[in-house]
Amino acid sequence: MNKKHIIVGVDPDSIAHELSIEKGDYLLTVNGETVRDIFDYQFYATDEFVTIEIEKANGDIEEFEIEKDYGDDLGLVFESSLMDDYKSCTNKCIFCFIDQMPKGMRDTLYFKDDDSRLSFLQGNYITLTNMKEEDIERIIHFHMEPINISIHTTNKELRCKMLNNRFAGDSLRFLDRFNEAGIVMNGQIVLCKGINDGTELEKTLEDLSKYAENMESVSIVPVGLTKYREGLYPIEPFTKNDAENVINLVEKFQKKLYNNTSRHFVHASDEFYLLAERELPEDERYDGYPQLENGVGMLRLLEVEFHEALSSVDSECLPKRKVSIATGKLAYPYVDTLIQDLKKLYVPESADFEYNCYEIKNTFFGENITVSGLICGCDILSQLQGKELGEELLLPINMFRAGEECFLDDVTVKELEEKLQVKVTVVPRDGADLLNALLGIENTDFRRQVYEQADCGDCW
Repeated sequence: MNKKHIIVGVDPDSIAHELSIEKGDYLLTVNGETVRDIFDYQFYATDEFVTIEIEKANGDIEEFEIEKDYGDDLGLVFESSLMDDYKSCTNKCIFCFIDQMPKGMRDTLYFKDDDSRLSFLQGNYITLTNMKEEDIERIIHFHMEPINISIHTTNKELRCKMLNNRFAGDSLRFLDRFNEAGIVMNGQIVLCKGINDGTELEKTLEDLSKYAENMESVSIVPVGLTKYREGLYPIEPFTKNDAENVINLVEKFQKKLYNNTSRHFVHASDEFYLLAERELPEDERYDGYPQLENGVGMLRLLEVEFHEALSSVDSECLPKRKVSIATGKLAYPYVDTLIQDLKKLYVPESADFEYNCYEIKNTFFGENITVSGLICGCDILSQLQGKELGEELLLPINMFRAGEECFLDDVTVKELEEKLQVKVTVVPRDGADLLNALLGIENTDFRRQVYEQADCGDCW
């Protein structure tokens, strides 16, 4: 199929600029190959010798033979970073977070993507259900990795039921294809009480362990249940005892697999440990934290980074500060403990460092949602109105839209500052950044790795 891509910009001082390629031109082929999307483009344009075919704005076709260093970018900017349309989800998962959202939010939050290319570009988790044989062959041919897969269960019939897709069980065969080709994978299991837990979870972990050579990790996260579930599949929240059973099973498999692979392989999310009132695993048990975006080890890593940075602080040069910080129910006790550790450096303890740490309850989505990433601005406004906030209010970056200082409900940082009458600072999630913010050291890195459009496979 012939496909051309409009060029919306050309980087200055780039190869394309030197060749007088301009905004409004079209890319037709690279090395004689039609370019389907960004992966074709990157694969074919990486070599030292590249031939590109360009259609000028006036319709003329020009061919350029380029000699460059391996990996050098041509400098072309396209309309979409994917160079193609996003693939939407074909499932109707019984646990889908997007189906549990209220009406009236911005359109992008209701888009369900299940696009394998976003697994490589953004780290999204995909279900494999809308992938064709040619998609699998291309991943293997280009050796694209790691690929993040929402598995949920290896019971084919149960997977069809959970995803409400009759092809969901059959698509599990692609795991074998990736494993045989040596493609690095990560797995995810959204756990639903009484559905894919217990003996079903044990069987799933047993089945997945045969992929341990190429599957780097598997995360187990509890289903997120909002208050907007009317008419949806009935799912109950996990109890403390349920969480203990999940952790016991996970740790049993960790010991078993570590002996064979020197990796712990399977990890339960922080939420399970907090619900079970169990101590988080030690730093080394997270195998380098491959599942941070799924809330696996985020709190432990925050603690490790914070204390590493704290060890280099000169206690004689500490500034006077009155500061507040707000976070979700899940992280609150850990963040509060870290601040207490900082306060111990102020000797003798005095009013030189005053802080208030506030736990924000999620009334927008429901109090079963405890992660800070789903806190909305309206809840912060209502719960902090009239509170002692000091000279500055610190908020974690994962509360905000990608690349912007705007909450899921479109409340902005500027609105918060005006209504709460306090300076608001967005804090990157690194523990050292948190310490710097508490000490008043400015950090302008507001990068965020989470893709704005909700990933159906990940289900937030």
